[in-house]
Amino acid sequence: MGSQQFGDIFYNGQVSIAKHIFVIGEVGINHNGSLEIAKQLIDMAKEAGCDAVKFQKRTLDIVYTQEVLDAPRDSPWGTTQREQKNGLEFGEKEYDEIDAYCKKLGIEWFASAWDIPSQLFLRRYNSSYNKVASAMMTHPEFLKEVAKEGKTTFISTGMCSYEDIDKAVAIFREANCPIVIMHSVSEYPAADELLNLSLIPELAKRYGCPVGYSGHESSVSPSTMAAMMGAVAVERHITLNRAMYGSDQSASLEKPGLTTLVGQLRKIPVVLGNGEKLVTPGEINNAGKLRYWHSPKDDMAE
Repeated sequence: MGSQQFGDIFYNGQVSIAKHIFVIGEVGINHNGSLEIAKQLIDMAKEAGCDAVKFQKRTLDIVYTQEVLDAPRDSPWGTTQREQKNGLEFGEKEYDEIDAYCKKLGIEWFASAWDIPSQLFLRRYNSSYNKVASAMMTHPEFLKEVAKEGKTTFISTGMCSYEDIDKAVAIFREANCPIVIMHSVSEYPAADELLNLSLIPELAKRYGCPVGYSGHESSVSPSTMAAMMGAVAVERHITLNRAMYGSDQSASLEKPGLTTLVGQLRKIPVVLGNGEKLVTPGEINNAGKLRYWHSPKDDMAE
C-alpha cells in the first residue's frame, strides 16, 4: 500500500471518511527485549487485521544524558536506567529477523527513530513508511533527515503547539514528502476527557492533508470515534498482557480489544453509506406486507 490510499476518501455530509482505515499495531518496546514476544505481537496484529506493525529505535547515548542513564531504576535487566533501556533495545540481528518475519506473514513494518543514527540504521530495511514520534517533532535536523527519504510519514503531534506542527509540516512540504498528521495526547494512558477528537477535522482543514489518530487510551471506542471524525489511520499500542512489565503496557490493547477495534474500523465505510435517502429492495418488499391498509382491496371494501 502506498501513500495514495490516504487520499481515498468519501464525504458523508459532515467529515471525510477513509474507504480503508490504515491500522497500525504499535509494538514499540512492549516486546520487553524478547524477539519471541515481538513475533507473537506481530502474529497478533496480523490475525486481528492490522495493516502494519511499528517498533521504536534509539541510540541511548544520544537520546539520554549520562545523568539519566546512570540514575537508579530497578528492572528485569538491572538497577540503572541504562540497563533497563538497553534491555529494551533491538539491534541489527533482531531487526533482520523482524524484517524477514513480517515479509513472510505479509504485513508491513516500520519504526520511529529517536535520533538521526537510528533513522540511518532503519533506512537499510526500505520500509514503506516512516514515523516521527511526538518527542521528535521539535528536532528540525532530524525531521529533514526523515523528509529527504520521501516516504509517506506519520507525524505524531502529542505535546505540540500549532507553532510546532507548522514548522514540522513546512519541512516535509519543502522536501515534497507526503505526511499523515497523527492527532495524539501524550499521556499513558490518556483520560477520555483529554482526547479532544474534535481536533481531527480541524487539523485536516488547517493543513490540507490526511489526518490520523495515535491513541493512548486504555479502551477501544475512542479510536473508533476518531475514525468517525475523519482519521484515515489509527495507531494503537498492543500487548500480550497489560500486566506485563513496561510503561506502555497499561495504555495498550490486548488481542480481544485489537480484534474488536479493527472489526469496528472496517465496518465504518460500510455502514455510513453515501448519505442519500433511498428505499431498499427489501423495504419495498416489506412495504407490501406492512402497509396493508393502503392496499387497493382494502380501499374497495370500505
